[in-house]
Formats: sequence, C-alpha cells, structure tokens
Amino acid sequence: MATYTLPELPYDYAALAPVISPEIIELHHDKHHAAYVKGANDTLEQLAEARDKEAWGSINGLEKNLAFHLSGHILHSIYWHNMTGDGGGEPHEKDGVGELADAIAESFGSYAGFKAQLTKAAATTQGSGWGVLAYEPVSGRLIVEQIYDHQGNVGQGSVPILVFDAWEHAFYLQYKNQKVDFIEAMWQVVNWQDVAKRYRSARERANNLLLAP
Repeated sequence: MATYTLPELPYDYAALAPVISPEIIELHHDKHHAAYVKGANDTLEQLAEARDKEAWGSINGLEKNLAFHLSGHILHSIYWHNMTGDGGGEPHEKDGVGELADAIAESFGSYAGFKAQLTKAAATTQGSGWGVLAYEPVSGRLIVEQIYDHQGNVGQGSVPILVFDAWEHAFYLQYKNQKVDFIEAMWQVVNWQDVAKRYRSARERANNLLLAP
C-alpha cells in the first residue's frame, strides 16, 4: 500500500482564475504533483529492495530521489492550501491574523519589506525552485528561504508556512517566460488564514523541533 497519496484540491480548477488558469491547476496538480507522490513511493520500494538484497551501489541516487520527490509532495500540499480565490491583500488584525501580521513586521521591518524579499527570492531562484516564508524555531522568527529544486538551500528545522512555486510548470502556459509577472500576481490569491494557522502551529511545535532545550 502506498505510503504517500495525492491530496485533493481544496477548490475546483477554476477557483484561482484569472491569476492561475484552470488548465494550469489541473496539469499542475493531477500530473506534476501526482508524479512527485509516485516518485516518493517508488523510491521507498527501491530502498526496501536495496536493504533486502544488501545492494547499496545506488544509495546516493535513491536518497537524493527520496528527498526530491518527498519535498516536492510536501511543498505542493502546502501550496494548494496557501491560495484561495478570496485571498490577497495584506494580513490585518481585523481579519483574525494579527499575530501573523505582527510577526512579519517584527521579522522583516514591515509588510512591504517582507513582500519585496519573498517576491525577489521566488523570482530570482536559479533554474527551478520556490520562494518560501518559514518559521525558524531557534530564533523564533520568520525567515524567507530560496529553495532550488524542492529541497536544497533550506535551514534545517525551519517550517514552511507560505510557498510560492517558481517552477515553469506553475506558470508557463499562462505567463510564458515572465516569472516575475506570475509571482506578482500570486499575491492576489494568498490565503492569509491558512498562513496564520500554519504559523500558530509551527510556534506551538517549536520545542519539539529542537535537539536541545
């Protein structure tokens, strides 16, 4: 039985239009995300076979494949819920996300500074990758990370709470090679309620993520 399964979308394919077209959502979820789920499950089976046969010649490649596919699955699972057709704007206390808004201001100086940093991080990721807002448990602050592929360049222990997919498959059919335009448009569909929920959860779990008190 498969260890990982493809989650259902929390909305229909057209829910994020015109920012993201229905065609992109369908292909991105049903094909690309599904491929990461299959890749993770297939790699687990290959690792089990390697253990049974004590055949370790391909261990480096298998471990890299597992990190790639599993991280792709996790980031996409967050990505779908980070967006909503009723989203966008700036997080405010009146909307019940004041704690998140305060954390952003404390960590980045202002919302404008945070937005500029995450936009640039996502738009300038070399090759394929992500721009990520993460909770960093050692400092208790929010940080922006620039992730290449799905798993590289990440601070260990940081918890992603808002992710911008900057892979071409996330935007090319609609935005062509204008990645910056896509990232700018993404701010119109950010689900701040979901981001705030993830922030609260990460803070509550912070002590469990550290190796020492």
